[in-house]
Amino acid sequence: MTTLYSFRRCPYAMRARMALRYAGVAVDIVEVSLKAKPADMLALSSKGTVPVLSAEGRVIDESLEIMRWALAQNDPQDWLLKDNPQGQSHISALIKENDQTFKVHLNRYKYAERYPEQPMEAYRAEGELWLRKLEELLVDREYLLADHPSLADVALMPFIRQFAHVDREWFAQTPYRRLQGWLQRFLDSDLFTSIMKK
Repeated sequence: MTTLYSFRRCPYAMRARMALRYAGVAVDIVEVSLKAKPADMLALSSKGTVPVLSAEGRVIDESLEIMRWALAQNDPQDWLLKDNPQGQSHISALIKENDQTFKVHLNRYKYAERYPEQPMEAYRAEGELWLRKLEELLVDREYLLADHPSLADVALMPFIRQFAHVDREWFAQTPYRRLQGWLQRFLDSDLFTSIMKK
């Protein structure tokens, strides 16, 4: 049995669930209470963070690795851009920048009261540099690297969603029209709505 320990609103868990659903991997999802993590999960991964996938005797406790594992089973729309080496390196670069740099600004913006060194707007402005970069990637197409979603789009989307939801009115009036459309397409998609059902 393939089991995913998940937390519905965690962006890392969201992207793992999206990849598993897209790939058609049958998975038993265990919703974790972050205040009372199940012993089964902790026995598999001492990190104590979601997502954790247990499949075929293997444990994967990094969301990106879970996504890649799922796509190795089945990738009908070519999220991996497998015949495009340049596209593959762009996927890796975008995810790295999102996870290592943008995520820091997102956390400080979302939880600005924990970081009183600067006002919330300063953290938002730092994160906005990333929004601008993504907006530019969307000039000629509906997705970041191709005419269809790639691993990069799906890996980044939950974090952009989180940033947009800190102050929805502010995000709605920004000039990032293409990025807003990109995000809304995902939010309205069957893929996203199916993995967010309670």
